Amino acid sequence: MNVVRIIGMLLVVLGILGAAYGGFSYTHKTKEAQLGPLALSVKHKHHVDIPLWMGAGAVVVGGVLLLVADGPQQGGRADG
Repeated sequence: MNVVRIIGMLLVVLGILGAAYGGFSYTHKTKEAQLGPLALSVKHKHHVDIPLWMGAGAVVVGGVLLLVADGPQQGGRADG
């Protein structure tokens, strides 16, 4: 399996997930203060929106990469 094919499959899967879910969330933990053995921290929750056109575009580009990777294989030598 070559690299172009792997990238194409990843783009198709990520594009479908992005279009289906519309984004993802993650939590960022920051350390605010430490007073002796007591540590105070704050968790910030972030949400990243993925537009539908970006998910669809990733699926299309991934599909094109898969078609290019599976194209006709030329055997033999080119110096005829």
